[in-house]
Amino acid sequence: MVLQKRFVLEKHFDGMPKKSDLKIIEEKLPPIKDGEILIQALYLSVDPYMRPYSRRTLKKGDMMIGEQVAKVIESKNTDYPIGTIVTCSPGWCTHSISDGTDVRKVKDFPENLPYSLALGSLGMTGMTAYFGLTEILKPKAGETLFVSGAAGAVGGVVGQLGKIFGCRVVGSAGSEKKIKYLKEIGFDDAFNYKSTIDPQKTIKDMCPDGIHMYFDNVGGTITNAALMNMTECGRIAMCGAISGYNAKSQSTIVHPPIVGRQLKIEGFIVYRWTDRFPEGFEKLKEYISQGKLTYKEHVTEGFDNMFKAFCELFTGANFGKAIVKV
Repeated sequence: MVLQKRFVLEKHFDGMPKKSDLKIIEEKLPPIKDGEILIQALYLSVDPYMRPYSRRTLKKGDMMIGEQVAKVIESKNTDYPIGTIVTCSPGWCTHSISDGTDVRKVKDFPENLPYSLALGSLGMTGMTAYFGLTEILKPKAGETLFVSGAAGAVGGVVGQLGKIFGCRVVGSAGSEKKIKYLKEIGFDDAFNYKSTIDPQKTIKDMCPDGIHMYFDNVGGTITNAALMNMTECGRIAMCGAISGYNAKSQSTIVHPPIVGRQLKIEGFIVYRWTDRFPEGFEKLKEYISQGKLTYKEHVTEGFDNMFKAFCELFTGANFGKAIVKV
């Protein structure tokens, strides 16, 4: 018998998540049956989407949602022998039982890279950046790409891909340390939105030819400033709006430039391209092996610190892809 620890919802988040909104439960799992596997979490992902999605999909007592990299520690399924590394989405738990239909083998993974990247640059984060940029924004060499939340898990990958595709790339982030990092990984320019008095003017100064493509991770004030600097028929990929996830009321979008500049705006969820994930994996792996794409992880040690790691997404304390190592 294996003891499972899991975080369950006590109360839907209202404003900034509070520790009392979740609680840890410990429970013995039953023996696995024929065709089943027992998996143990190695790394768990915490992501901004969990904040709004938890309200839409969970009720009190449900396990908190999330993806993990795990190892098969017991098996009665010949397709998944003991030791197999998989990705799966059972939620915030240390152990879980599967019949194999809801797990995916981590295959052809570079030996010199940590498996945690299967949750980051070589996982959902990387796929979000790759397909959001290539399929929605369709970058052309010489164009200007602006990325908000550029030092986050998705934003950093988007910016580096933009440079690979020959674009001028500008980003915004929340600290001078993050701005320095963005320039180190190839961003042409970047600014600290927390210390910028007039983001609209700052963007105009950094993007003198206007913004041809905007990859939006934050929404709110920065998005309105970006809209005012878009070129005619500019393209916008709306990936997230973390600035408003804990807000009591939502900010409004400045509409005149959308019509006047004939902007194309498209929201997306990465699972639209699930059947093409192998393609994305191979391209991202190639860029990493060539040294064109670097990665940064913000690793928190210990399953009991899942909530702490989650909250750091909304305070700006995290830097890069947020991972919890069990």
